[in-house]
Amino acid sequence: MKTILSSLLICISSFSFAQPIHPSDESRKIQIAILFDTSGSMNGLIEQAKSTIWKIVNMASKMSDKGKTPQLEIALYDYGNDEIKTPNWVRKRTDLIADLDSISGQLFSLRTNGGSEYCAAVIESSINDLKWSPNPTDLRLIYIAGNEPFNQGPIDYKKILKIAASKDIIVNTIYCGPYDQGVKEFWYDGAQQTQGSYFNINSNEEIRHIDTPYDKEIISVNDSLNKTYVGYGREGNYRSNKQAEEDQNASLKGYAVMSERAAAKSKSNYKNANWDLVDGIDQGNVNLDSIRVEDLPAELKGKSKEEQTKYIEQKKADRTRYQNQIGELSKKREEYIAEEMKKINESDAKKDLGSAIIESLVATAQKTGFTVE
Repeated sequence: MKTILSSLLICISSFSFAQPIHPSDESRKIQIAILFDTSGSMNGLIEQAKSTIWKIVNMASKMSDKGKTPQLEIALYDYGNDEIKTPNWVRKRTDLIADLDSISGQLFSLRTNGGSEYCAAVIESSINDLKWSPNPTDLRLIYIAGNEPFNQGPIDYKKILKIAASKDIIVNTIYCGPYDQGVKEFWYDGAQQTQGSYFNINSNEEIRHIDTPYDKEIISVNDSLNKTYVGYGREGNYRSNKQAEEDQNASLKGYAVMSERAAAKSKSNYKNANWDLVDGIDQGNVNLDSIRVEDLPAELKGKSKEEQTKYIEQKKADRTRYQNQIGELSKKREEYIAEEMKKINESDAKKDLGSAIIESLVATAQKTGFTVE
């Protein structure tokens, strides 16, 4: 009996330690805080960000762990701008949120102005003010971009980055200028403090996009996809208009950027449960039995519950169909781009903000157990 009991205890102990740290029914998180220098010389950096944000989102959507797509949360800060009336000229634009339209809106609202760029101060703010996941299996990343010495300002960057390392937050640095100059100005050393990556880019280089035969069809299907959203509550109409506004912002950057946004809208990380009835019901945020009549959209008022349910189910089916169409077209688009990229000499392929973040994101995700499509 003693032997059997001992064996049982060993099995129970082994089973306990074998359990995943992250609950099996939850997806891991990828949390990314992007810190932009918005001083007067950084117009090119902001334009690069507007042109690549959806490409970054799509790369995160291609990652998985045990077959599950990670939950993506992004935060935005800007710093080094005299219009920012806070200590050390640091401003939080968004918390770590999954609301991708709000991220896009804040990004397109960034404006540059002269100022003092204190890297340590904005990193400290992002570490202290954001709700970083306490789960050790989640991925926590900071990307800071700028072009002034990394050690400027009243705060010791090494002390701040030591705190980041203690919280398993990886800080990656992107210097807008020559590689060696960034090393001299401590951007390389800043990345080393948390085992992050150091990159240099030409922030004034206009991003070269590859248009494809599939872009116009993707954009056309995206227009149909938008018609499947059913706004509810106080924010329903406003957020529906904001969705269209962010489509317009992306389209201003060209067919390629709009195609990237449409692709992102076809993935699971694009969620709108707080204003769209299809997502809201699907994700348990709201149900037709509890929603107030005044919060219903006009097309559902005066209908029976059965009619309302049928309407929502049809919109959900339509959305799935359009998202699948965009997914299939996007794969063909990516294959076309891959073939075109083979024609470009490696020496001609210039790194930009988006490619720097994606390269680092993929490498770090793979090291921490994510599979990348």
